[in-house]
Amino acid sequence: MQWTSRQPFVPPALLDRLDRGRLRRAALRYAAQGWQVTPGAYLAGHRFHCGRPGCPITACHPALDAWAAAATVDPGRIARWWRRQAHTVLLPTGSRFDVLEVPAALGRQLPALGPVAVTAAGRWMLLVGPGRPLRPELENRIDVVRHGIGSWIPAPPNRLLDGPIRWTVAPEQVDWRMPDAERVQELLVVAAGPAPGRPLIPRQLSTSRRAA
Repeated sequence: MQWTSRQPFVPPALLDRLDRGRLRRAALRYAAQGWQVTPGAYLAGHRFHCGRPGCPITACHPALDAWAAAATVDPGRIARWWRRQAHTVLLPTGSRFDVLEVPAALGRQLPALGPVAVTAAGRWMLLVGPGRPLRPELENRIDVVRHGIGSWIPAPPNRLLDGPIRWTVAPEQVDWRMPDAERVQELLVVAAGPAPGRPLIPRQLSTSRRAA
């Protein structure tokens, strides 16, 4: 018998249907726990498409202008959104949880207190209780971003331009509970030490920019 390393051909239409099903199931799973979801642009080739004529945004972004108002836990509405397109699954922040987005060098030092998602680019998204602003020690760091009211994060199992998003601590592992934001920030301050002299990323992922 001769073995081959070539992958079997899968028709694009079937791949799209599988992606839609996978993302729809994820959206419904989050909604079942009371986490609102809203559809994001879908990845096609090397850019994200939202369907709005002339949209210049090529990175991940909401598919709807009024994405925050449209966010829902209604399974029927969610099923309709993902019926025809493999939208990314976006989780609005500021209600059930906030998100502290940090570089991997900080995220790896923290204990598993709550859900943690990681991007292929090495950004760690720590889900915490809502409403707590960044401590001054973190506010002065350009590589630490808080997502609160008016912002969102792409959730696993989405795929961004640089690769997939995955849970390193899945919500089920912590019974879908959020850790105290102040406690997590205290740990981040200890792990971070002095603010870096040179920013690791621009603060373009901040709540104010995403809400714009």
